[in-house]
Amino acid sequence: MMSSRSGIHGRFDVAASAEAEGSAASAHATSRAMTREGGPLSAESRATPLEAGRATRAEPAVPAFAGVSPLERLEMELLLEAIHRHYGYDFRQYAPSSLRRRLKRRLEGEGLATFSALQDRVLHEPAAMEALLRDMSVNVTGMFRDPTFFRSLREKVVPMLRTYPSVRIWHAGCASGEEVYAMAILLEEEGLYERSRLYATDMNAEALEHARTGIFPIARMREYTTNYLQAGGTRSFSEYYTASYGAALFHARLRENVLFAQHNLATDTSFSEFNVILCRNVLIYFDRDLKERTLRLFGDSLSPLGFLCLGRRESLRFTKVEQEFEELDPKERIYRRAGPPRPHREVELEGHLDRELAPSSRPTRTRGTG
Repeated sequence: MMSSRSGIHGRFDVAASAEAEGSAASAHATSRAMTREGGPLSAESRATPLEAGRATRAEPAVPAFAGVSPLERLEMELLLEAIHRHYGYDFRQYAPSSLRRRLKRRLEGEGLATFSALQDRVLHEPAAMEALLRDMSVNVTGMFRDPTFFRSLREKVVPMLRTYPSVRIWHAGCASGEEVYAMAILLEEEGLYERSRLYATDMNAEALEHARTGIFPIARMREYTTNYLQAGGTRSFSEYYTASYGAALFHARLRENVLFAQHNLATDTSFSEFNVILCRNVLIYFDRDLKERTLRLFGDSLSPLGFLCLGRRESLRFTKVEQEFEELDPKERIYRRAGPPRPHREVELEGHLDRELAPSSRPTRTRGTG
């Protein structure tokens, strides 16, 4: 269960955590030390450090729910607004069909008849909000899911990453972390893990706690082994975990260069600069405006010539950022940032100055366009 420190009532300062170095244990301690303490967010405390750096923008329109009665639509809109104002989570720009399906699931799970009743419960019972948050989170993940995507990373992205003295990778919407561990394994086998730093973020603190443990069901190891081999794995997959009591504990080394922290794509801002950003099968749950905002966030967070990886059902086609990227692998939805490089930026959040990517960690070859 999420506590008030790391769950509903708090949020990690990702920017301050982004420069934390050392072991996974120390990174975890640093992240938790930066979590806000206390009860429900007040009007003042809801303006988190990440949100304070965000440019002023118009309040988003509520989803246009189709096929529902005017009263039910009003109830859902009020529920979403209440969650945003009381807890700071903004679901108002999620795709309406998916949003209504997830809200209905929670309504049935609570044994309630109306969304107004659900609103009353989540506002007064934090446990109900925790359950709703689990339903709203995108938790479909797996190790080396879509093996051809990871094979493409090995063949088309890794050779370019070798030109960097250090590598920063952001897994946005990492859920319970399986894809993060897969990336750590890939980098280890390609000789890049030692100079890489992986930032794994999600809005769901409970999922992040699970990810930090590195413990996954042993029943899924056969599937993951098959995926790993099809993705170009060069070793025995069982070398990376220890089986015990029906679970697989992945080796601590795979977490040494990983920082797990809360970040909400709907409300939070850029916190550093990265060579690779992965956000696979998340944007399909957003409406057009939120998708555009998230893609702009990724564009602002990528280094010159950085790589953006999306899910197979997602694309940059017909988006405002389409011209800023070139397709490196159209089938696997791997893009490379194009256009003139942005000037070096510094982000100051809650007194912490994050000098996002030092010039020494840019590509060793001519910088070119970004």
